[in-house]
Amino acid sequence: QQVRILISAQKRDGPTHMYTTKRQMNIVFEFLLLGAIAAGCVVVFKVLSARIPHNKAYKYGVGLALVAGFLLFWVNAAVGIIGSENNDANMMYGGVLAIAFFGSILARFRPRGMTITLFATALAQVLVAVIALTAGLGVSGPIWPRDVLVLTAFFAALWVGSALLFRKAAALEQPSADAGKYS
Repeated sequence: QQVRILISAQKRDGPTHMYTTKRQMNIVFEFLLLGAIAAGCVVVFKVLSARIPHNKAYKYGVGLALVAGFLLFWVNAAVGIIGSENNDANMMYGGVLAIAFFGSILARFRPRGMTITLFATALAQVLVAVIALTAGLGVSGPIWPRDVLVLTAFFAALWVGSALLFRKAAALEQPSADAGKYS
C-alpha cells in the first residue's frame, strides 16, 4: 500500500518538479544575462567617460543614458510595459533602444550628436506609448493605461535628462575647441 502511494506521488509530482527545475534554470539564465548586460554598461561607462574626463556633464549624461537603457530593457523583459511581458507590442521598445544605440554610434559619442540622439530616443519612447494607447494595446493589463503612461513619463524623463546633460557637455566643450583654433 505504501509503495503504491509513493509511486503515484512520484508520477503526480514528476512533471511539476521538472517544470520547477526548468523555471529555476530560466531564472538563473535571466540573472546571468542581466549581470552581463550590467557589466557591459559599466565597461561602456568607463570607456566613454574616459574620452572627456574633465567634463562631468558628459560623464553624467553617459551614466543616465546607460541606466535608462538598462532599466527599459529589464522592466520590459521582466514584466512588460504594455500589458504583460508576453505582449508582442512590447517589442516596440526594442526600437527605442535601437535608436539610442545606433544614434550613439552615428554621433560617435560626441556631446552634440548625443543630445540629438537622446531627444530622438525620448520622442520614440513617447511615440510607442501613443501607438499603444490609440491602438488599445495592452488593455488586458491590470492597471492599463496607467502603467504605460507612468513608465513612459519616467523613461522619457531619463532620456531627456541625459540629452540635457549632453547639451551642457557640448556647451562646455565649445570654448576649448574655439581656443584651439586661435592659438
